[in-house]
Order: sequence, then C-alpha cells, then structure tokens
Amino acid sequence: MRTVSTRPEISTLAELRASGHRMRTLREEIRENLLAALAAGVDPWPGLHGFGTTVIPQLERALIAGHDVVLLGERGQGKTRLLRTLSGLLDEWSPVIAGSELNEHPYAPITAESITRAATDGDRLPVAWRHRSERYVEKLSTPDTSVADLIGDVDPMRVAEGRRLGDPETIHYGLVPRANRGIVALNELPDLAERIQVALLNVMEERDIQVRGYVLRLPLDVLVVASANPEDYTNRGRIITPLKDRFGAEIRTHYPLELSDEIAVIRQEAHLTAEVPDVLLEILARFTRALRSSSAVNQSSGVSARFAIAGAETIAAAARHRATVRGGTGGRGEDGPAGADEAVARLVDIEAAVDVLGGKIEFESGEEGREDEILEHLLRTATAQAVREHFAGLDLTPLVDAFDGHRTITTGERVTAEEFLAELPELEDPGLYDEIAARAGANGASSPGHRAGAIELALEGLFLARELSKESGDGQTVYG
Repeated sequence: MRTVSTRPEISTLAELRASGHRMRTLREEIRENLLAALAAGVDPWPGLHGFGTTVIPQLERALIAGHDVVLLGERGQGKTRLLRTLSGLLDEWSPVIAGSELNEHPYAPITAESITRAATDGDRLPVAWRHRSERYVEKLSTPDTSVADLIGDVDPMRVAEGRRLGDPETIHYGLVPRANRGIVALNELPDLAERIQVALLNVMEERDIQVRGYVLRLPLDVLVVASANPEDYTNRGRIITPLKDRFGAEIRTHYPLELSDEIAVIRQEAHLTAEVPDVLLEILARFTRALRSSSAVNQSSGVSARFAIAGAETIAAAARHRATVRGGTGGRGEDGPAGADEAVARLVDIEAAVDVLGGKIEFESGEEGREDEILEHLLRTATAQAVREHFAGLDLTPLVDAFDGHRTITTGERVTAEEFLAELPELEDPGLYDEIAARAGANGASSPGHRAGAIELALEGLFLARELSKESGDGQTVYG
C-alpha cells in the first residue's frame, strides 16, 4: 500500500510560480512519469501478475503515445484492476484553482468563472491541491446512464435563481468534465446505450463538450479508458464504430499463462480466515486452469479468477469452521481444550469448496446432469498433477504396506489434525512422514495441521494411483 505524502503548503498563484512548478498536460504527465519509472527500474504496475510480456508492454506503448485505451477480455481477467493502477502514473499532488468546478490548473483557467477570478485576483488567486487518487473516476456503464450523467445538463435550480438560460453558469457538469485533468474509466462500455456513446465522440476527438446547444468550447484534458467483455461486445451490446475508432489502442487481456502467476493472483486477492498451505492453492489453480481448457465448460463466458479466489476463501472458511467447532478456540491460541484443532486447511476442505462453487461455472448445453461428475474428474486430475509434482521419486511403498487389509484412516471436515495423525500406522522408516511433509512444503517443526495436510495429500495420491481404496460419505473419507 502506497503512503501519502504531506500536501504542499503552496496556497496562491504567486507561490506556485515561485516554486518553479511546470504545467504539463495529462498525457505529458503520464508519459514522463511512466518513462521515469521504467528508467529507474520501478514497477509501475504493482499487484498485476501474468501480463508482464503481453498486456503491459502494449499498454505502456499506448500511454507513451498518448492514446485512449479500451481493454477487451473475459470476466475476471483483471481489467478493472489494471485500469485502477493507472492513477499511480499521475503526480501525487496536482494544483487546481481553489473552488474550481472543473479542477482547472491555476496557469490555464478554461471556464468563464475561473477566467474572471484569475483576472481579478491575479497573483493572489487561491490554489488547492488534489491527490492523484481523486483524479481517477470510474463509472459502470449501465443502460440507464444518461448524457446528463456523463456530460452535463441545465440545472433548473440555477435558472430559478434568476440566471439567464443561456448563461454557462446554469450548467451542471457531468462526470467527464468534472474529471478534467484526470482519468475517466468506463467499465463494461458496450452496455452504454448507443445514443449515450455518441456524446463521448467530441470528448475523445475534439476534447470539448456540448450541452443542450450551449456554445461551449471547454478544452478538457482527460484520458478515457474503458473495459469490455468480448461476448457482451458482440451479443448484448456494442461499441459504436465512430467511438471505437477514437480509441487509439485496443488491448486484449487474458487469464494467467503460467501456474505461478495463477497462484500469485489467488494468494494476493483472497481474504483468508485461516491458513491455506501453498500446495492447496496450487491444486485450486490447476483445477481452475483445467476448467478453462475443458470442452464441457462454456469458454466464451470464461472461468473467472474470482472462481479460484472464492474457492481459496471457502477452503479457509472450512478450516476455521472445523477449528472452532472441534476446538472451541477457533484456532486462536494454544490454550484450548484437548483436541483443539488449529485453523489450517487440508485437502478435504477443497471438496467442500467445490460443492458451493459449481454454480459459478457455465457448462455447455449438452452436459446437463453431468456437472458434478465433470467437476470431480477435473479436481482429481488437478490433485494428481500436484501429487506428481511434489512426490515424484518418493517411495511410498512402506505406507501402502502399512495398510494390511484391516487398517483404515479416517479424515473429514470434522476430523482434527491431531485425530488424523494419531491414526497413522507406525512405519519401519518413521522418517517417511517427515519427507512427505517436507515435499508438500511443511517440515518437521511444522504444526500438526500442515503435517496432516501433507500426509492426507499423499494418501489421496495413492488412491488416485489405485494403491489404496477410498470411501466418502457423511463428511468423512476413509482410506484403506
């Protein structure tokens, strides 16, 4: 999280000039700040994963060129997050004429009121400061959005006060003019009615606005960026051709190409109420990627990153629920009653997450009735891939031999880590359990929850390899 520096003390035009402040247009400001960050080796796009060699270079070239930008991509690909990051390229503090409705620069007033004030006050013209976070404006493009919302309209209250109807001061400015010297982001642009999109043509080309026939030539300084879902663009709505032509850059986004980036997104965005080991996030990421490549899933709607994020949060919630119900302390400390479980997620919690996440997936029309079967198969595939990745070359034969045909091990959403570990058979080589824990990211000093989770994953791998049997039901799983 970026810290906010102290607001500058400069309060008049004379002080601003004396400070040596140089006025830059918005595009010059973004271009120079971006180039300075790149030259210094500073990442201008914190928190974005998987776009480093694809989307980011295209966006940087567009900003250097001074282009308005539209991002096209399926849901949950990080379009909005990317747009919000643009504000980091603005100066942290920017001077404006104090009380200016359109945030005009003290050196260049554009409204009649501010021009009059500048001429009257001279060097005493009051100066205020805006933080860069105030210079980013976001609007969800909904069908009920009006021209008045975006551009402006006549304010009847001001007319009632006695002003002439042709007086520019009777105008109530909309979102775009009020974002002057800032960034306007329009989410889901195709959902904006076509007649409303027409109102943006002048803003993006001539950089001025027209309100109900008023002769206004306000040279607005705004960067217009937008996002759109390709499916919506073709089916539910569209960006009109003249507006589409005015965007200097159309950039396609995508889901993370690398597994490591997928995991990083989940870890960064999920708000976890309990600890979720990395190996479980890996399985969840592999599961999500398998859904995106499955012919049984409708890929035109995409499988959002929010699916994996919600999955991680549900897994953590299942662990917290078990810790609270069985331990009474919620895993908050070590002084709970005997058998108290810590809040560490295990493999059994992933199945609980899949049960509630299935509704977030759109299956192909011919797959009715097979949804649960498809999800179970893809989850097993993802788990098997993780098992091979972590346990390749490890001889688990002693663990298989310990099941003599009568011994079983029970786990489940209500089984604590301590109970699970107490059931484990003794091995001739007790170090095997330590090796399993280490391979899954835990070690000998890890908590029982981490150790139990690693061994549980190994047992599931043996089941998938048909070395062990498995029976599930009533919230319990029995390996034998």
